[in-house]
Amino acid sequence: MRSDGTLDDPNGPGRPADRSDDTPSTDRSAALRGLIRRTRFWAPMNPPMNPRPGRTKLAVATGAACCLGLVGVSQAGFGAPERAAAPAPSAEVAERAEADAASRATTRPSTAPPTPSASPSATASPKATAKPKPKKTARQIVPVAGLDRTQMNNAKKIVQAGKEMGMPRRALVIAVATAMQESTLLNYASGVLPESQNYPHQAIGWDHDSVGLFQQRPSSGWGTVEQLMDPEYATKAFLSALEEIPGWQDLPLSVAAQAVQISAFPDAYAQHEWRAGEVVAEILG
Repeated sequence: MRSDGTLDDPNGPGRPADRSDDTPSTDRSAALRGLIRRTRFWAPMNPPMNPRPGRTKLAVATGAACCLGLVGVSQAGFGAPERAAAPAPSAEVAERAEADAASRATTRPSTAPPTPSASPSATASPKATAKPKPKKTARQIVPVAGLDRTQMNNAKKIVQAGKEMGMPRRALVIAVATAMQESTLLNYASGVLPESQNYPHQAIGWDHDSVGLFQQRPSSGWGTVEQLMDPEYATKAFLSALEEIPGWQDLPLSVAAQAVQISAFPDAYAQHEWRAGEVVAEILG
């Protein structure tokens, strides 16, 4: 140190006696290499005074690398024991985990509202099944006006044939009253015409060749024996002849019937008018 308190220049001429510079360069190099070797294991807290710039940087870098390596080793060493020491999950926790996994795997029902169908008929309520209507049973026609069942059935055939022709009620009454007088509403065969007995009949008469409900004669052109033995044909033949009489609707029953039958007893038909009206009313209902 100078007298004024300043340090002497290390390379100058005024260097103090306690800082000798006669140390060989080889000794200084050996000392520096020893310092670097020691720095590989630990970094000095207080670096030496006035180190050489190049070698100081090398020592600091080497020490930093060593420190980082030690930190990594310490972390690796401490982390493994902690993971190894982690306790295994209990059986209850494992079962709960399995249940959660199963519940997640199960498809849950959708809570979204159903998409409306494009067709209105898809959501339309089913039509109510119509109850079958009860079948109408045929009304039982009972015999009236002193007739039996056979006579009433023949009167019914006369009325049905007249309805098929579209004849009015008055014509039906005239036809029934005429059959009451001619055959008492029985289908007669003829003893004179044995052929007539080959067809359904309820009685046999002997008045010439007269047959059937209206005692019509095949020889007079009313039809064949087979045709006249059929109540339906015989009725339609009578009513067709009645329609040809002018104003028959306004004529008395006996006059209208006699105009068709040309009977020897023209006034006999009138006595059956009221009974014929009652029979027709029962049949027509």
